[in-house]
Amino acid sequence: MRRTRRQFFTLALAAGATLALAGCSTLNAVTGLLGNQINFTQPQLQRYLNQSFPREFDKLGGLVSATLTNPRLSIPTGDDRLRLDFDIGVSALGARDVSRGHFALASRLRYDPATRGLHLDNPEILSVDVPGAGSLMSGGTRQLVNTVLQEYARSEPVYRIESDVLRRLPASKQIGNPQIEDGRVVIPLQ
Repeated sequence: MRRTRRQFFTLALAAGATLALAGCSTLNAVTGLLGNQINFTQPQLQRYLNQSFPREFDKLGGLVSATLTNPRLSIPTGDDRLRLDFDIGVSALGARDVSRGHFALASRLRYDPATRGLHLDNPEILSVDVPGAGSLMSGGTRQLVNTVLQEYARSEPVYRIESDVLRRLPASKQIGNPQIEDGRVVIPLQ
């Protein structure tokens, strides 16, 4: 009898822990809901980005297009910005794959309640390596990349906060300005 109770208690405890973990599965690496912040990790943001790409951006009325693929997000230690690296393909009217290359950017984040997302905030291009594309467009590759970045930062989140996470926030709390600290994104709750 005693052994059956102990087994039942152990099973109930394991089931409760499993249910608690399942309830937090949407939080994944999100922590701090009981406190005054929500934290997001690099792997969590990377998974979201992987689902959002490739992306195509048409510029100059379709004369030039840029396709962004393979986003790679990192949060450098000691930096208050995240880093994003992309592969980019540039095409011109009548010619596919005029050039392929890579570019990198660093950016802070902002929260947009309309998209429930974390968006790039003042992204800065760190490097652009798209051989031959500059000769195809007036203003060159850097201007094309800047235009694509502005459109992306305005309309597309780097990460969209799931509705159930937002529902779990205390009614008196609102999402503050995202900060990047110690290799993670920290959103204070105000």
